Amino acid sequence: MASITANTKHKMTVPSIKKTTTTTTTGKLKTVGTTKKAASGRRGSTAPAMKPSALATPDAIAALKGLTLEEQITRVMDLCRLAMGEQPTLVDKSTPHAASTTRDRSMAAADVAIAAKELGVPFVLKKCGVMDAMQRMLFPEGISKTFDDEDNTTGGLKPSASAVSLTSLDVDDSATYTTMSTAGTDSKRGKSTPASAREGSLLIIRALCELVGKKAEPYVVGAFLAAALDECGSNTGSVREAAEDTASALIKLANPFAFPRLISPLLIKSLKSTEWRVKANALDRLAQCATTSPKQVCSMLPTLIPAITNQVWDTKAQVTKAAGTSLLAICQTNPNPDVAPAIPAVVNAVCKPSDTNKAVEELMGTTFVVTVDAPTLSILCPVLSRALKEKLAIHKRAACIVINNMSKLVGSPEDVAPFGPLLVPELKKVAQSVQFEEIRDEALKALNSLTKALGDAYTAAAEDDKGDDTAAVKMAEEQAKVVAEQRRIEAERLAEQQKEEEIRKREEEEKRRFKEAMDAQRELDRLQAEKERQEKAEEMKQKEAAKLSVKGSAGKCQGCGLKKCKKTCLFYSG
Repeated sequence: MASITANTKHKMTVPSIKKTTTTTTTGKLKTVGTTKKAASGRRGSTAPAMKPSALATPDAIAALKGLTLEEQITRVMDLCRLAMGEQPTLVDKSTPHAASTTRDRSMAAADVAIAAKELGVPFVLKKCGVMDAMQRMLFPEGISKTFDDEDNTTGGLKPSASAVSLTSLDVDDSATYTTMSTAGTDSKRGKSTPASAREGSLLIIRALCELVGKKAEPYVVGAFLAAALDECGSNTGSVREAAEDTASALIKLANPFAFPRLISPLLIKSLKSTEWRVKANALDRLAQCATTSPKQVCSMLPTLIPAITNQVWDTKAQVTKAAGTSLLAICQTNPNPDVAPAIPAVVNAVCKPSDTNKAVEELMGTTFVVTVDAPTLSILCPVLSRALKEKLAIHKRAACIVINNMSKLVGSPEDVAPFGPLLVPELKKVAQSVQFEEIRDEALKALNSLTKALGDAYTAAAEDDKGDDTAAVKMAEEQAKVVAEQRRIEAERLAEQQKEEEIRKREEEEKRRFKEAMDAQRELDRLQAEKERQEKAEEMKQKEAAKLSVKGSAGKCQGCGLKKCKKTCLFYSG
């Protein structure tokens, strides 16, 4: 009998990965490639196309149009049931049927969209009851509860309201349009309907967006965008994929003017979800809106940037990455050409605070020519405020210079008013606490320019916050302190300039006197040298004359030694 010991060896067979060999022929050349099976995971941004099955041919569409009204309603509802994973009404239940798959539901959803395109969207969605069926599956607690706001001031949004009409409602952007409490399983989230039915409903919505187009927008965008966002947190993978594809299709179909009043509040509310997949998908949809509605996204930057910045520090890496991508996409909708080159560095500084100084250096090289509006300020001010809190004074100086240059081109006080509380206190700290006078001077310049740009808007905003005139008095006191500090610095600078001028004049006088003394000394030296040269020349002349004379120094002849030469002397002259 065999026994198992520590030395016993076991052989395990590892299943090989299925490979597919593909041969491509081009002329006489053949290329053979081997592709591995794709790993399981998220598909990415590319979704499979919606292809109809029962209504894929013109004959099938013509047969549908030839039916009576009741038969058309029955036919459409059968397609709707197939899309939701149910069996149609007219089916032989004695014969076994295979379970519905995602592919089957996708084709049935495409058939419903083709029917809506041919028979009319109101007829299919309203008369046939397709919209009611989708609402029962996606909103088990009721459409009115899902779309009602917290204060119940708007009375809820109608499920068939169009995206354009929703923008005209006089409601606050912060109103709660949907309930994004997506924690735990689907049953804990209040989803009592089958996952296949919810997936089928989402597939129908997507098919209406892609195959019908703008005619379906009033019926699906305002009514089902919240459901698509909410279902991204489902426990079922197929439902999540369908929800992501549907949300993308809805955003692509929506009118750009629906973004400020409908799409933006829904996406911002989704960012507060407890389910990370909902937040990641909402961030992806914001990045998509930057392409479909760039002007509207740009106008909403002061609201969107703080909401997205909060997601940069999420514990999930997927949410953090999506937040950085979304933040860069929406910031690039800003048309200001002066700031455009520095936007990637600014966004990188928001995601990575250690790179704040690099972003400020980029802004230091920016020449502000175009008027600075609220969207531009919403991009720059958070990074500049952080730069004012840096430890090194040189970094604070760079931020002060950028704020000074930027504030001179602010278009309206209302644009910069929301950012006054963010920058003014930090500039005051720099102006009061930094030990270097040059940096304090730059901070005062920036504070002066910023307060001029703020005007009365900052005071009015502060009064609205506090409800009294305390802020106005405080702002006036701050302005007076700034003016007094500037006058003091100006007086000190004037006194210093006068002192430096006196020292300069004294030094010039001393240099002049020293130059005169040196010139006089050089003249004396020249005269002395000239005198010595003349004396030496005279001496040389005397020596030369003595050499040429017959008589010596005693008056005697140098030949015979007598005062009067004999006739026999060579030098006798008679």
